[in-house]
Amino acid sequence: MAYAGWCGPLRLFSRSRVSHGSPASMDVGAGTIARYVSRMAVTTFLSAEALTTESKSNVLRDTWDRLARFPGGKRVFSRFVGSIAPYTGSMGAQVQELSNGYSRVILPDRRAVRNHLSCIHAVALANLVELTGNLALGYSLPDDARFIVAGLSLDYVKKARGPIAGECRIPPITTNAEQEYPVEVTLRDAAGNTVANGHLRTLVGPKLSKSI
Repeated sequence: MAYAGWCGPLRLFSRSRVSHGSPASMDVGAGTIARYVSRMAVTTFLSAEALTTESKSNVLRDTWDRLARFPGGKRVFSRFVGSIAPYTGSMGAQVQELSNGYSRVILPDRRAVRNHLSCIHAVALANLVELTGNLALGYSLPDDARFIVAGLSLDYVKKARGPIAGECRIPPITTNAEQEYPVEVTLRDAAGNTVANGHLRTLVGPKLSKSI
């Protein structure tokens, strides 16, 4: 029910602001949609309870599928993820691709994530590994499943400078049965060189009942 109410005004915005007008007005319309969707995403989806308790759908997957097709939608989704996990959001990472068992996330190189050697901090890279792996796994989960990271390790290959792309591929998860899954993440720089390899141990299990 919440999803139907959330999408209706968005379609109205699409017709009234984006379907006609000059290129300049198209840009304004896209920005308006992004701001509108951002507010609606916060009020409708930004609840940790929705990710951990029994619900009718995979909130992460539904949110991406609804936002990614609109101008600015991927940026809004990245803010959505950062709102769920504020520490992760402080990195300013941008989700570029997300599908069943796959994710690609870009971490911009900026002073806030650098160390004393003028390269991206090791902990920022670890955060990128966790975010990238969690997105790939979270998107592929059955509607009645949840997850938590049980372990994390990294192999640092070279200094990370410039934008860093995190990439993860995992087999789709088809059950909410309690089980630990290995999740491998590779971080590469703009030249395609591997800067770090990450290894997550992620525990999947059934969502909690709302009555608990």
